[in-house]
This record gives sequence, structure tokens and C-alpha cells, in this order.
Amino acid sequence: QKYYPPDFDPAKIPKLKLPKDRQYVVRLMAPFNMRCKTCGEYIYKGKKFNARKETVQNEVYLGLPIFRFYIKCTRCLAEITFKTDPENTDYTMEHGATRNFQAEKLLEEEEKRMQKEREDEELNNPMKVLENRTKDSKLEMEVLENLQELKELNQRQANVDFEAMLKQYKEYEEEQKRKEQE
Repeated sequence: QKYYPPDFDPAKIPKLKLPKDRQYVVRLMAPFNMRCKTCGEYIYKGKKFNARKETVQNEVYLGLPIFRFYIKCTRCLAEITFKTDPENTDYTMEHGATRNFQAEKLLEEEEKRMQKEREDEELNNPMKVLENRTKDSKLEMEVLENLQELKELNQRQANVDFEAMLKQYKEYEEEQKRKEQE
């Protein structure tokens, strides 16, 4: 409980003026695999850091502020910075380290590019639409055939009597022992 005197006026308390580019200390995990340029230390995705966070001035994407994070390398204490990239729902490396290769991201981008090319072709050429539809149905038929073959293979394996196999193997072993004794 606090005592407020009867003549207390909260409007007389001065407001705290904080700068726009103020930095906060936050706890975060490395958003991607990276390698320090100074010492070559690998920093893996998910490694926890105490980082300084600031809002990047004069950079906004669709009304969303872009944040910059400062972390220190775990071995040489060199400063590494990266920013948020809301356009690609990712992060961009600024300096202090290099981002390691990401095969999955490149594969997704290539897939999107191929899909876009196919759609562009189909818009201009009705014969291409027919060809692609034929290819798709052919591929679907092949997949169904492969699936049917796998089902048949599993059926054959399901019909195997393991008890009879073990009994037959024991008889074979006994036969071998008898031959050795003779």
C-alpha cells in the first residue's frame, strides 16, 4: 500500500522521454545456421543468445517495423548482426557472419518458379494445358500402379507363416548336427 497525500497531482510528474532508436536486451535463438567471419566458429540454428534489439529507422514493410539484432560470437566475441525480413518471413544477415547453405529454401524457390512458368505457359497456349493434363494423369496412373504393386508385395509377406519357417530351420539344424556326429 502507498500513501498519496491529498494535494498529490500526477500531472506534475515529468514524463520520461525515451529515444526512438533505443536498444533492448532480449533472449533469442539463432534463426539460421551461420559461420563467424572472424574465427570460423559455426553457430547452429537454435543456439540461445542474449542480444540487443533495436528498431531499424526508415525501414518498414507494410506497416511492420523491421528489427535489427546484435549478438556476439561464442568463441571470439565478434559482433554479428541480422535483421528481420517480413517480406520473405525470414531473416537477413548483415555482417559479422555468413549464412550457411540452405538446400530446402532453394528447392522451394525452384519449385515455385517452375509452377509459375507452367501457369504462364498454360495461359498462352491451350494445347499446353492439354499436354500437362495428360502428363499429370499419366503420372497419377504410374503412382497408382506402384502403390498396387506395393500392396501386393505386402500381401505376400503377410501370408508367410513364421512358425513353420522356424520349425523347418530347427529340423535343418538337427539334420546338420546328426551329419556331424556321423
